[in-house]
This record gives sequence, structure tokens and C-alpha cells, in this order.
Amino acid sequence: MSTAVLREMSFDVDRIRADFPILAQKVYGRDLVFLDSAASAQKPKVVIDAMVSTMESRYANVHRGLHWMSERCSDDFEAARDKVAHFLNADRNEIVFVRNATEGINLVAQTFGRKTLGPGSAVVVSEMEHHANLVPWQMLRDQQGPELRVVKITDAGEIDFTDLERQFSDGKVKLLAVTHMSNVLGTYTPVERLAEFAHAHGAKILIDGAQAVVHRAVDVKAIDADFYVFSGHKLYGPTGIGVLYGRRELLDQMPPFMGGGEMIRSVSYAGSTWAEPPYRFEAGTPAIIEAIGLGAAIDYVSAIGFEAISAHERLLTDHAMATLAALKGVQAIGHAQDRGGVVSFTVEGIHSHDVATLLDKQGIAVRAGFHCAEPLVRRLGLESTTRASFGVYTTTSEIDALATGLRRVQQVFGQ
Repeated sequence: MSTAVLREMSFDVDRIRADFPILAQKVYGRDLVFLDSAASAQKPKVVIDAMVSTMESRYANVHRGLHWMSERCSDDFEAARDKVAHFLNADRNEIVFVRNATEGINLVAQTFGRKTLGPGSAVVVSEMEHHANLVPWQMLRDQQGPELRVVKITDAGEIDFTDLERQFSDGKVKLLAVTHMSNVLGTYTPVERLAEFAHAHGAKILIDGAQAVVHRAVDVKAIDADFYVFSGHKLYGPTGIGVLYGRRELLDQMPPFMGGGEMIRSVSYAGSTWAEPPYRFEAGTPAIIEAIGLGAAIDYVSAIGFEAISAHERLLTDHAMATLAALKGVQAIGHAQDRGGVVSFTVEGIHSHDVATLLDKQGIAVRAGFHCAEPLVRRLGLESTTRASFGVYTTTSEIDALATGLRRVQQVFGQ
């Protein structure tokens, strides 16, 4: 028996797969092979049950009610904030609930950015950013006038530190906004080194952790992050809930993002005063059920342990890279030394949409296109790629099924 199979057995992936009801279904009469977790991961039953239980037994609006259901639901909602804080090694008052990582980045752009960034200053992003960590800064540039600079990546798909130094050389950069893990290349960026570099140059750092937080433990204090964002739906939780971590002294200085209920201290017709963070940034009724679901998802992955999750996904990534390399006409994209469970590839002579469609007919779910990173894909000289991405429930046999499926796709095209 191979070492890879033995390692997978020790992880007990079959037991984990049994926790995800959706994986038991058939697609076109075939077992479902779900390789699209980077877009949105599937949900374990404990997350589903936590949300259903809330709706069936104690749902009420939070914070403002005096009856027992409101108090119980408020406790559960705030307990989810505590779980997130522990998960990131942050203070609970540094955890802002948002809809997703995208909203978290927009919140920072429209609060910290509007207050801090203007003509004569600059924001730096990398060539590998998701649209969510590019478009908000373009909008801020057009509104406020800061320069937007793009640091290059190497052909292997890693940050070019020589170019980074050049971008910071004139002292104008006030914010470095960078991904923790590329959703196209799988590259992990050296965020501790990047934070140290940004701070040494008088800049703050925002880290888009939407991909990384799923695959490895994140400690915002150890990283020395100023801002960190992620989405619940990629972490086996529900859609509609995400997290912005902000260093407390920065949140204290930031104006509200939206106005309404909950985010105020007092209101009169003449004006209003603001609540303390994080509530200052949580206007209106929050995503109560979704936050509770996120708390359950954090409990779930924490029980498995990120040491085990990371080891399993390294196995999957290594197996995928080796398997794709053995296929004639298939080219994996990106070869960073530190990479996670996202593998984008091209199939010679076949458009990625055709590849994905024909794989779907075999019960294999992958993603195709720009992956919300059009400038990166074009920087790589490509029009699109196909992407396979992995989760705790992914098996090496599913990657083997992908390889078999790709050979069948090539046969359809006479290759």
C-alpha cells in the first residue's frame, strides 16, 4: 500500500465525508466528485443542524429584546463572535461581522481608506489579487485620488520582493493589500514578512484570507496584521456571513461604513453618535443564523485540527500536481514553493469551459474561467483556466477520477 494511501487513511477522510450529506448524492448517475471548494465549500451536518435548531427553537432578533428567545439568540450570536476571535487569536471587539470578505475589504476602503488615503499617497496590491482586493481600491483611487500600484509576481507565482521594494521606495505607500493564498495559483504569500516590510515602511497591511483560513491556522497577532478578512462559506459555513478583523486602535479611529440601527450610541434629529467597535460597523439586523452557523463551522474544523487538515491537503496538492504532470497536453499553472489546495490548469487545444462542461457530464465539478482574477490570468498569458480545488472531504481517488475525466475530454476532441 502506498504512503499516500496510508496517510489518507490515518486522516480518516471517509469519516469526514460522512459528515457532509450532499456528497452522498449521484450526478448523472455517477458518484459526485466535488472539486470546487475554493468557490464555496460544502456544509457538514453540524452546521446545518445548528442553523435549523436556531430557527426551530429560539430565533429572535438580537441585542434589543428582553424576552428569553432574544436573550438566548443574542448569547448564541455573540458566542460566535467569541469563537471567531479565538480562531484568529484576536480580541472579540476586533471582530466585525460582514457579509463576506468582499464587504470587509470594501468596509476598510470606505472607512480607513477615505480617512487616510488621498492625493500624494498610494495603495499597493499584487498581480495575483482576486477582484475583491483590486476593484475597491480602484474605486477609492477614483474617489479620493491615491495612487494604485501593482507589485509584480515571478513566473513561479510568488511575490517579487525586488519590485515590492521599488513600489515602496518613495515613501508614499500607506497600505499594502495582499492575498494570503491565491485562488488561482494556490500560492501562499509570506504574510509575516510582508507585514514586517509594510510596517517598516510606515504602511498598514490588509490581508485577504478567504482561501488561506480554510487550509491552515491563522494567528493575526503572530502575523502582525492590521486587517484580515475571510468568508464563512469557504470555511464550511453558510453564505451571507464573513469576518473583518481590525486592530482595535485602527477600528477606534474609523468612521462607520453604513448608518442605521445598532451602530449608534444616541440619535437625535440634529445628529448621532456612534457605538464602539465592532458594533459601529454592523448597522441593522445582522446575519444571526449565519453567524451561528459560522460558529459551528469553526467548531468543526477546530475539532479536526489544522495540523491534520494541512497535512491532508498537502498530500492532495502533491498528488494533483504529479497526476496532472503525467497527462500529455495538460499544464498546471503556478509552481510556488509554498502552495495550497488549489490547482489551475489548461488542456491544450480545448477551452476551459468545454473542459468543465464535459467533466460535469462525468459527475466531476470544477471551475472554469478567470476565477474573479482576470488581470492575473491575462498576466499569465491565458484567456482562462480550469481549476480543481480541495477540501477536508477530498480524496486522492477523486483526483484520479479527474485525470480519467480529462483523458475522456481529450478523446472527445480527438486527442
